[in-house]
Amino acid sequence: MSTARPSLIPNFSELAADYDAVLSDVWGVIHNGIATFPHACDALMRMRARGGVVVLITNAPRPSEQVARQLERLHVPRETYDAIVSSGDLTRATVKQRHGQSLHHIGPERDRSIFTGLDVHFAPLDTADYVVCTGLEDDEAETPDDYRGRLEVMLARKLFMVCGNPDVVVERGSVLVYCAGALADLYATMGGEVLYAGKPYHPIYEMALAKADVAAGRKIARSRVLAVGDSVRTDLKGARTAGVDFLFVTSGIHAEELGGRERPDDAALATTFAVAGGAPKAVMRVLRW
Repeated sequence: MSTARPSLIPNFSELAADYDAVLSDVWGVIHNGIATFPHACDALMRMRARGGVVVLITNAPRPSEQVARQLERLHVPRETYDAIVSSGDLTRATVKQRHGQSLHHIGPERDRSIFTGLDVHFAPLDTADYVVCTGLEDDEAETPDDYRGRLEVMLARKLFMVCGNPDVVVERGSVLVYCAGALADLYATMGGEVLYAGKPYHPIYEMALAKADVAAGRKIARSRVLAVGDSVRTDLKGARTAGVDFLFVTSGIHAEELGGRERPDDAALATTFAVAGGAPKAVMRVLRW
């Protein structure tokens, strides 16, 4: 990861020839939960058309098959990507490892698909062996503080939490809503034990890189892999963890603090990367070929 001031580039085509694989974030890069960004889909399709591999890497707390169905509903062309790896995939693997233990789920009903096909015993918080958190039950009205009482019960029982989505916030349309990462961070600051199943942690990148190798039919050198995302906390840090270059998209969750969606402020960008401890390879306002 570079420490030099990154260049703000208008077109992804300036970078594409230097890479054989792209690990692209989904929310904030390809869509905002409501509307798809056709220019981003076009850029990734063009990357694949020139022989590159595209693996979508997302902190969505759902299995990758469910993510694919959501992308289809949002009219993201299937030709946009070769494979998907989700935080939900990592969460499911952890639940399988804890076979025989009961769990308490914190999150909206729509996230229950993360447990589909697994032999799971659900239990109340006062008897469960551990907790799986996929989000806030009503993320349009609640904040992490609304869960402090439940977290105190968990802490008193020394319950282990699996965080099925390490994002703190995500854009839904033009609104930022809290994610499971916000609850997990609060629990961790209270002294609770948390496993974050997703970006920026190493296992999800290993899974994504393995899928890229399969799609390419060969081992792809890390120096030929570019991660793309809009989050400093998960995407920038995760790319550094994985040892791959990173392209930062400014029009996502950091847009307002960086000076707005239309034109990021150079000083704000420099401060953001200084705090993060490293700069990306390049910066774009939106992903566009």
